[in-house]
Amino acid sequence: MLRALLDLLFPPQCGACGTTGSGICERCLPHASRVAFRLTTLHGVALGAYDGELRRAVLALKSGRRDVAEAFAQRLSALVTEGDVVVPVPTTAARRRERGFDGCELIAREIAKRTQATAACGLIQTAGDRQRGRNRVSRLSAKGRFRWRGDALAGQRVVLLDDVATTGATLEDCARVLRGAGATVERAVVVARA
Repeated sequence: MLRALLDLLFPPQCGACGTTGSGICERCLPHASRVAFRLTTLHGVALGAYDGELRRAVLALKSGRRDVAEAFAQRLSALVTEGDVVVPVPTTAARRRERGFDGCELIAREIAKRTQATAACGLIQTAGDRQRGRNRVSRLSAKGRFRWRGDALAGQRVVLLDDVATTGATLEDCARVLRGAGATVERAVVVARA
C-alpha cells in the first residue's frame, strides 16, 4: 500500500528516457534485443548490448534506482527456469554502502519472487579491485576475488546473474568458486553485454 501511495505521489520514470510509467519503458527495452554469448565454461544471455537506452538504464540502477532493478528482474525472469538457483555477482561492500543496496542481489530476489527459482546471495567479493576501467588483459587475469559463504550448493543448478558482462572474467571467476562449493554452473544471465 505504501508503494502504491509513493507511486501516486512520485510516479516512476524510465531509467533510460525519463518518461513516466515504470523503471524501464517498453520502448527503451524491447524484447527482441537479446544477445547470446559464450565464455570459456559458460553460456550467457543478455537483454541487449551495453549501449544507448540499456546503458542509461544500467547506470540508473548503479546510481540507486530500485525500480529499475525490478524492471530488469521482470525481463530476466523469462531466462530462468524452475529449479534454478540464481546467484548474483556481488558488488563491493563500499559500493553497497554508497548505493544503499546491491543491484544484482535485488534483481535476483525479484526474479525469485516471479519464478520457481531461488535466490542465493552467498557470494562475497574478497578483494576491492573493480573491473571497470581495466584493460582486457588485466580483467582476464583477475582471479580469486570471490568466495562462497552461503548454504551448501551440492547438486544445485546455479545460474549466475550480473548487470554487465565485458570479458566474462568476473562470471568465470564466480563460476569456479560455485563449482568448488558443489554447484553445477553452466549459464549466466546479464542485463547487458559490453
